[in-house]
Amino acid sequence: MSSFQARLRECLFAYALIFAFLFVTHAPLLRLPYFWDEAGYFIPAARDLLLTGSLIPHTTLSNAHPPLVMLWLAFWWKFSAFTPAVTRTAMLLIAAFALLGLWRLARDVANEEVAAATVLCTSVYSVFFTQSSLAHLDMMVCALTLWGLAMYVERRAAATIVFLALAPLAKETAIVTPLALLGWELLCPVLQGRVRGAETLCLCRRRLAAFSFLLCLAPLALWFLYHHHRTGFYFGNPEYLRYNLQATLTPLRIVLAILIRLWHALGYLNLFVLTLAAAFAMSLPPLQRPDGTLRSRIPVNVQLVFGVVILAHVVALSALGGAVLARYLLPVVPLVILVCVSTLWRRAQHWPWWIALACVAFGFALLTPPPYRIAPEDTLLYRDYVIVHKQAADELAMRFPRARVLTAWPASDELTRPFLGYVKQPLTVVPIENFSALEIERAAQATDQFEVALLFPTKWQPAHPLLRSLPFGEQLQERFFDYHQDLAPQQVANVLGGRVIRYLNRNNEWVAIVVIEKVENAAARDLELRRAP
Repeated sequence: MSSFQARLRECLFAYALIFAFLFVTHAPLLRLPYFWDEAGYFIPAARDLLLTGSLIPHTTLSNAHPPLVMLWLAFWWKFSAFTPAVTRTAMLLIAAFALLGLWRLARDVANEEVAAATVLCTSVYSVFFTQSSLAHLDMMVCALTLWGLAMYVERRAAATIVFLALAPLAKETAIVTPLALLGWELLCPVLQGRVRGAETLCLCRRRLAAFSFLLCLAPLALWFLYHHHRTGFYFGNPEYLRYNLQATLTPLRIVLAILIRLWHALGYLNLFVLTLAAAFAMSLPPLQRPDGTLRSRIPVNVQLVFGVVILAHVVALSALGGAVLARYLLPVVPLVILVCVSTLWRRAQHWPWWIALACVAFGFALLTPPPYRIAPEDTLLYRDYVIVHKQAADELAMRFPRARVLTAWPASDELTRPFLGYVKQPLTVVPIENFSALEIERAAQATDQFEVALLFPTKWQPAHPLLRSLPFGEQLQERFFDYHQDLAPQQVANVLGGRVIRYLNRNNEWVAIVVIEKVENAAARDLELRRAP
């Protein structure tokens, strides 16, 4: 057996093992209806592709996201079935590929022990775990970026360009990685002449070869040209462009977003347990091997490459994108975990115990909502959301099948699109932006247009926050990060002149059904008239 065949066999075995672990641990989640952005864009866009063959969605406004993930989902639906279980299993295949790339990268720059521990920590880290089965774009970007970096470290130039050119076809922000590597390789020769020992900083010794990273721009540029040809817009509909670019380029907002991004990269959802442990380990001397040599570290030039890529993502994604979501940093958080695990292996005497502690902390964050605001999709809170929304949809379909329902997105899509898994027949929806006081006051002026209201928190709040929000902080969030305060169910009922007939709550993911009393009274009178002799 050749060395190539042996390595391929080893990779296939590792991939099968990783996928089996992911599939078993995600088994209770595979049949859940679609959640939030899945329901709002990615599933409808992929379904349009399946039904019409069009790369441009027509049942939802196109936001110019490249089509690679939608193509992947449509492929599996066509040859299997259009169900949430198929969708989530297809995404698990990508997550397993991402972990395989991380394993290969970690083994290249460290060793087998560090690689195995890094894959374990990453797989149970809350954000990675939940995104593994959700139909979002970021997991495919993570997979292709990690494989591109693995090929880059192995100095496989063609394979590096292929992976890093495919990544932006999953999501346009993936172009950050090849541009960061291009900048670093152009900077390296300058550092070599100014820093002592700088010859160890560069992985590539040919400056002209660095410009090959510009090839990664070509597929994305072609997609934008095609999108403009079909829609008249290069970067999505005008409202999407305003929210994700024009409204974000404020210096104060960028600084605040950078701080949030650093928290996402270094401390979010108990990641600080691993990063602080690694920081403490840096105060310890390196351990010795049995032969008397010191345990080796990840090469300095590789660590610098990791740092450049991480910093580029933190800065770029703080200036671009209206929503500051943790999942956007999925391509680089595994690099942080890898460096921390390698540091513990090199310096901590009982390093496996530190890894076990980190995994327990990650599992705790996955299962237990934190005392600060998060996106529900970052933990199993999203499962609580889906369960209570499905229960509310079932009750609405049973008790009020012909009623007009006042609600906000994404519940408005959940009730009108049966393929999302919440209802069998579409209900009639009267949409509003959210359940803030202003929106509810507006709705109260037109209660003749709906009979029932379905309420839920459009911004999740912890039941017992660690620190009460300061007015100054809330003003910044409202100004820069689209924050608002939803009214409580009884407050909404009082304003609308209704009555709360159902309230469901799981970890402060709640839904409430409010019936407008004048409608309820009219129905009661009609029933009495029908019963009269």
